[in-house]
Amino acid sequence: MSTLVKLTNINKIYVSGEVSLKALAGINLVVKKGEYIAIIGASGSGKSTLMNIIGLLDHPTSGIYELDGQNTAHLQEERLAEIRNQKIGFVFQSFNLLPRTSALDNVSIPLIYAGVSKPERLQRAKQALDEVGLADKLQSHPNQLSGGQQQRVAIARALVNNPELILADEPTGNLDTKSGEEIIKIFQKLNWEGKTIIMITHEANIAKHAKRIIRLKDGRIESSR
Repeated sequence: MSTLVKLTNINKIYVSGEVSLKALAGINLVVKKGEYIAIIGASGSGKSTLMNIIGLLDHPTSGIYELDGQNTAHLQEERLAEIRNQKIGFVFQSFNLLPRTSALDNVSIPLIYAGVSKPERLQRAKQALDEVGLADKLQSHPNQLSGGQQQRVAIARALVNNPELILADEPTGNLDTKSGEEIIKIFQKLNWEGKTIIMITHEANIAKHAKRIIRLKDGRIESSR
């Protein structure tokens, strides 16, 4: 398997006035294409900071981040936005759906930014919703859907551009146990189909479904197995 994500000595320091906080300290990580990784750790361990850097939503203070062989350090924001749109699908704990918008239109939003024509947008959005088992909910708004269904819409939105990498930040955090298990089954299916998945979680019972677990503590990788 070829390398998709390569982090070399990544450090992240947040400065507020005279106070500085080292959120990440010398992170070295290689993720191969097709892997399914869970990043686990207590609150404040650096999980979300690491996720934001991998997702090109934040920049490391120092170190090298290569995505699919490309050093991201000197890319302009416009190019970073293109890469996020084309290569990375995001799934968040809070779903981040537009409340007055149908499931179909929520899923098609990334395709608007990608410049895809409306007929193709709708077709691809329908296919993505069908893949997560919501072919019968195309016109439903978020307030008409359960939490588990809303997260499935969010996963469909993450899939619609056929990204190489899916980043999931506490994707079961707002769900009951049964709904959470259904979401995990979808991630397992996507990984079986070849998608690379990096999931942030603080729940050991969720992390155990991944093929590799990376444990963070105080901004450092404590273990990887």
